This record gives sequence, structure tokens and C-alpha cells, in this order.
Amino acid sequence: VQLQAFGGGLVQAGDSLRLSCAASGRPFSTMAWFRQAPGKEREFVAVINFSGVRKDYLDSVKGRFTISRDNTKNTGYLQMNDLKPEDTAVYYCAGKVQAGLSMSRADYYYWGQGTEVTVSS
Repeated sequence: VQLQAFGGGLVQAGDSLRLSCAASGRPFSTMAWFRQAPGKEREFVAVINFSGVRKDYLDSVKGRFTISRDNTKNTGYLQMNDLKPEDTAVYYCAGKVQAGLSMSRADYYYWGQGTEVTVSS
């Protein structure tokens, strides 16, 4: 089972980006996005359950970011709008087989390689 994240880039404040996370192998019950800014710990950003009905977000991205998934393609997405310089980080997608939303890194066994997002002011 592998996860591959892509879609990052260098944008200006206020711009949008859509990150994708392609999974190979069995589908994950829960998919999530985390991010790690330079010098900081990896933090939770967003999570979605298998059906896509249940979602949760980091408070600072609510209303700007939207997590979604297409199970026919075994791919997850993170639509990021109104990006801010403080969103600059390497973004990682993560998956777990067990059901249940989780914001804890420790609950995710499968991780993508990360895609870098840089937002200039």
C-alpha cells in the first residue's frame, strides 16, 4: 500500500491550490492531511471518512480548505483557497484502515512522501 501526494507549489497569498493523494492497494477507511512547517511539528489539517460524509478540520483552515475523496479513483484531495503565508509547509497525506476520524499522527500507519506548499505575502 502506497500513498503519493502531489499538487504543491509556490503561490501568492489569496491564491488556491488543490492537493491530491493517490493511493495504491486497498482503499483506506480514513484519509487525512497533515502539514509540517519549518522548525515545527507535524500538525493535523483535515480528515475524511470513507463515505465522505464525516469531515473535520484544523480551526485555522475551516472555511478555506475542503477535504474530499473519490473512492472510484482511490484518491483524496485537499482544496485550499485563500492561502496565507502561515499555510506554508510540507503537506502529507495519511491513511488508516480502521474506521473513525482521528487527528492524531500516531493513528495513521500509511503516509505519502509530502508535497511542498509555499505561500508568499
